[in-house]
Amino acid sequence: MKEALEQLFSEFQNSIQKNNFVKLTLSKPIRKSDELANVYVRQIELKGELYFQFLYRYTTNDQVKNYTLSESMEVLEELLSEKFRAATLFTLQNDLLVFISKKKKVSYKTSHPSFKNKLPETHDKQKVKRAENSAYLFHLGITDKEGKVIPKMADKYRQINKYLEIIETQLKSVKLSKRINIVDMGSGKGYLTFALYDYLVNKKEHSVHVTGIELRESLVNYCNDIAKKCDFSGLKFVAQSIQEYDNDKIDILIALHACDTATDDAIFKGLSAKAELIICAPCCHKQIRQQVKGKEQESPLLKYGIFKERQFEMVTDTIRALILERHQYNTKVFEFISNEHTRKNVMLIGTKSSKNTDVEMVDSKILELKKAYQIEEHYLESLL
Repeated sequence: MKEALEQLFSEFQNSIQKNNFVKLTLSKPIRKSDELANVYVRQIELKGELYFQFLYRYTTNDQVKNYTLSESMEVLEELLSEKFRAATLFTLQNDLLVFISKKKKVSYKTSHPSFKNKLPETHDKQKVKRAENSAYLFHLGITDKEGKVIPKMADKYRQINKYLEIIETQLKSVKLSKRINIVDMGSGKGYLTFALYDYLVNKKEHSVHVTGIELRESLVNYCNDIAKKCDFSGLKFVAQSIQEYDNDKIDILIALHACDTATDDAIFKGLSAKAELIICAPCCHKQIRQQVKGKEQESPLLKYGIFKERQFEMVTDTIRALILERHQYNTKVFEFISNEHTRKNVMLIGTKSSKNTDVEMVDSKILELKKAYQIEEHYLESLL
């Protein structure tokens, strides 16, 4: 494979020597199941040395790695051998298109240059801070009076910005009314609820009404007081259980770290209201684990307690995702924040779709999972 890619590597090195290299992109994944859609390569200067930054674009997140020139050649050979069928080398002189057939035959095509100028070689991409200079951050104890993030709240501040980044991306994929009704079930102290309201109203200038549902009345009073101080007129908090909430005008349903079956109660409310967007970060997966307690499982993965716990967490959330698909939602499950902050970091998102769903196929998948793990019923199924 290395010999077949020699022309690409040769022109890549020549473009660097002649100082006309712009970028290199890899596309057409061999296996879509890998969820790696593209890789983008650009030249950077790192501590005075020449490096190449590889941006790995997955369906749910981006990862960045920096390599020397020799390392880059090895990584490119591996990626084009195992992951991608196409590459494009952009230089100021021309574009070189590389195609790899299923039988690993490599062909080339040259075209006129797409770029007239090189890309900047700065290493760090400026991160967009979606939550800053906002009064709620001070009132919630995240920043001081000068607007500086309090060190012990740095993780929470990063979590807020990551959350808003995810929301911003998801809003592009759904159709929403002019006035957006959002319900945050299990809103707790309201960190993310305040952040979402402030971002959508004050940064994006949407017409929004947000309701935070929280069982603990002390937290509800605390959050309503801060909302009043911040003049967030379209934000209110209500002291009641998720099951009691009966408003069916929900465009976006959010349930972050609602414990055990409270996540299912929230999803049920979203499905009943035909919400355009359902966002959950499930927590405390007890229902199925308790249901299969004492039943001997065939899988060796379930021999050890810690693996059993994680496996049933995955099974619980997989069935939730499949149930969403059954009700015409496109689903995604991905890591919300890093494992180093919390292991309760999985986010499940459902976006309403107009496509017809193969209900029988989805039902069969759910049934297979239940049979494999001797599960009688998922709680969300009983609600529906």
